Amino acid sequence: MLTMDYNQNPFIVIWELTRACQLNCLHCRAEAQYTRDPRELTHEEGKKLIDEIRAMGNPMLVFSGGDPLMREDVYDLADYAIKKGVRVSMTPSATPNVTREAIQRAKEVGLSRWAFSLDGPNPVIHDQFRGTSGSFDLTMQAIEYLNECQIPIQINTTVSRYNLEHLDKMAELVEKLNCVLWSVFFLVPTGRGKDSDMISPVEHEKVFLWLYNLSKRVSFDIKTTAAQHYRRVVIQQKGREQSNSSPLIHYKDALMKGMTGQIDGLGRAPKGVNDGNGFVFISHIGDVYPSGLLPIKAGNVREERLASIYRDSPVFKALRDPDQFKGKCGVCEYRQVCGGSRSRAYAVTGDYLESEPFCVYIPQSLRKNNGGEKTG
Repeated sequence: MLTMDYNQNPFIVIWELTRACQLNCLHCRAEAQYTRDPRELTHEEGKKLIDEIRAMGNPMLVFSGGDPLMREDVYDLADYAIKKGVRVSMTPSATPNVTREAIQRAKEVGLSRWAFSLDGPNPVIHDQFRGTSGSFDLTMQAIEYLNECQIPIQINTTVSRYNLEHLDKMAELVEKLNCVLWSVFFLVPTGRGKDSDMISPVEHEKVFLWLYNLSKRVSFDIKTTAAQHYRRVVIQQKGREQSNSSPLIHYKDALMKGMTGQIDGLGRAPKGVNDGNGFVFISHIGDVYPSGLLPIKAGNVREERLASIYRDSPVFKALRDPDQFKGKCGVCEYRQVCGGSRSRAYAVTGDYLESEPFCVYIPQSLRKNNGGEKTG
């Protein structure tokens, strides 16, 4: 079993190549703009950054944006990284930039995966969410090209009040499109995202249970983002299926075998990642954050090495210490594996160490034990 020390190296690095994008998505973290920022990391600075990333245990690298295809050198940067042995995937926007030729170029370079966002099972829902008419049809066309080129496809879906009632249809579509991974994001009110867009804490729990049951019958893998408490649900469910004893007895088995899996072609981590804990985000101008959804700047790669920022920043170190968490997260028996979304805690409370505000679970230490009855 491969172990990873997230105190030293991240499992995944997201690099926002540019904030330029032709879409106008309702929930956009980056509040993307139509033109490129002249302050973006240059091509040579990008190559230097790739070298630094490679030296940090060679984590997975994701080119994000905005729309990474808005940079003319995106494939040159991907080629440089892949020739260094870095696993590279990309999350472009579904725009006219996604041509058959662009996808063929990705195949030639050796991109490990291509991720597209789909936030509804039909044009009405998806295009409204993306703020651009025709986005759904462009996405479907591009996925057809990807399947023709045999490039693994990941679908990213942000769960919100706009599509909550359509998740069954979304799962059917992901299956139909021959995708290897469905990455389900749970909205964090940052950037253009609003509190009113989020589903309720109880609805989070219901979706988690639905995802767990879905995962047992579909051909694609499922992972979540900004939903660390899904890990707790998986452990609880697996514990109940294996015996009548406390699900925490099966904690290690559930964590290693059923929750996040091994490092493989799908890019699944051997243990859960969280903001700043196995995860790091680099902005288009080189600013370093625990994640793109947690806007606490810890440094800039133009001024300091990425490894130093990740390993030594007080913000990152605090995020990797669950004993510093406050409220019920700080005393929860699942805090080592869950820890709650630090991004959502910050967005809702202003404190990234506060409790996950959209988790319904009550830790055992906070429950009233009436007459000595079992509380597990």
